Amino acid sequence: MRVLLIKTSSLGDVIHTLPALTDAARAIPGIQFDWVVEEGFAEIPAWHPAVAHVIPVAIRRWRKNLWQTLRSGEWRRFKRRLREARYDLVIDAQGLVKSALLTRYTKAPVVGLDRDSAREPLASRFYDRRYPVAWGQHAVERVRQLFAQALDYPLPEGVGNYGLNRAQLADAPGGAPYLLFLHGTTWDTKHWPEKYWRELAERACDHGWHVRLPWGNPTEKARAERIAEGLEKAAVLPKLSLAGMAKVVAGARACVAVDTGLGHLAAALDVPTLSLYGPTNPGFTGAYGRSQIHLGSDFPCAPCLKKTCAYKPTAEDLRLFDLEREQPLCFTRLNPQRVATQLEALLLTEDIH
Repeated sequence: MRVLLIKTSSLGDVIHTLPALTDAARAIPGIQFDWVVEEGFAEIPAWHPAVAHVIPVAIRRWRKNLWQTLRSGEWRRFKRRLREARYDLVIDAQGLVKSALLTRYTKAPVVGLDRDSAREPLASRFYDRRYPVAWGQHAVERVRQLFAQALDYPLPEGVGNYGLNRAQLADAPGGAPYLLFLHGTTWDTKHWPEKYWRELAERACDHGWHVRLPWGNPTEKARAERIAEGLEKAAVLPKLSLAGMAKVVAGARACVAVDTGLGHLAAALDVPTLSLYGPTNPGFTGAYGRSQIHLGSDFPCAPCLKKTCAYKPTAEDLRLFDLEREQPLCFTRLNPQRVATQLEALLLTEDIH
């Protein structure tokens, strides 16, 4: 059986889809997937053994320069590739109008979420079959349930399996064990304060750990350099591709992460990770898998799910916290001492196992 999967972005969403492929491959021997995904994440689907071909799209880039896209022939070649391929089924696992529109160029039946389950209800109008999947559960479980209904197999019990081989992706063993601090994220409100990262790095280095700090843009690089400054055992990594980053993640003894796509990559590679959540809800989109510890803020307004903090500090806040360096204040409930204690417990548990 040959299936076309539409799941274009984001990094976390792409990773959340992998366990559903593992379920399908176990239930239907010989099934193969072609996967339409944003070009920036195209390396990830190829890591799963059930994926035969990766079909990159560049919707974000194409939108910015429509004329150049048409002139280059990229859009025309993409449409031709979908039209010429033969599939038994198309699954739109994104549930957005932009993803549903891509299914128009295929000849196979198209399935997806029904209007009450999709992120954009209008997308369901493009599907030949629509399936209900309840909200209020983790994104990984929602995708697994969609696949089980679309491909008609019983939903497997237990935690989903990403189907990735950590040992194959990791660099050859060598060098000192290290902790990886995944400090970069998208929303301003999801950033653990830089002051806290510095204090945690100092504690880790004092306890003999080596700390590695990745970055993806100049702002993140500058923050990583400030966190590592003067710490002999802390190092800022060079700019890495997604595949290069996967090697570093796979080789880590453990990670500390904010709500970020690389935290989901750590979970997919079965790397013990302590993830920190202020404005977002780990119950819906937290790092999913074994040895994944979620620390969620119990601040009065958390999780607010807002990209801009609307909290008004009280007189008590002004007395207790440095409002210039401890923002957003919801993360004050996850201070470096608490995080360090949890990290030590996670490392001890992994050593016992």
